[in-house]
Amino acid sequence: MSPVRRPGEHVLQAETTVPRPLGEVFAFFAAAENLQRLTPPEMDFRIMTPLPIPMAAGTLIDYRLRLFGMPFRWRTRIDRWEPPDRFVDEQLEGPYAVWVHTHSFREVEAGTRVRDHVRYALPVYPAGELAFPVVRLQLRRIFGYRKRRLRELLGERL
Repeated sequence: MSPVRRPGEHVLQAETTVPRPLGEVFAFFAAAENLQRLTPPEMDFRIMTPLPIPMAAGTLIDYRLRLFGMPFRWRTRIDRWEPPDRFVDEQLEGPYAVWVHTHSFREVEAGTRVRDHVRYALPVYPAGELAFPVVRLQLRRIFGYRKRRLRELLGERL
């Protein structure tokens, strides 16, 4: 059962299929440093937590990035860690009022389907909703980049 969305919460969903086995794809995402490889360069995304990061429920990860040219610190916690099917990270500090990102993986005939489901809210509701159209476009662009890069990095045939 999905949680009830609060006023001002939005959902972003994205998916792609890569021609690699489920275990290999999950391992790619389990290595936190690969997130930097999936993020557009202009975001100047940096993981501040010392690498390698042992991933498990409760793991905290600190980042630094730029959104719309403004620097932000971001801290997430891995809320659920269920290899090789899914994991969930939640923003504890950062630019959003709510950010809960579920990464799910499913073996399919063509390889592995990677799904992103993000529940997010902008700060300062309801005034923050004025920025929603721009933020939605930016998030679509970021996740489009992520999809292309994932295909580039894991695009070899099985």
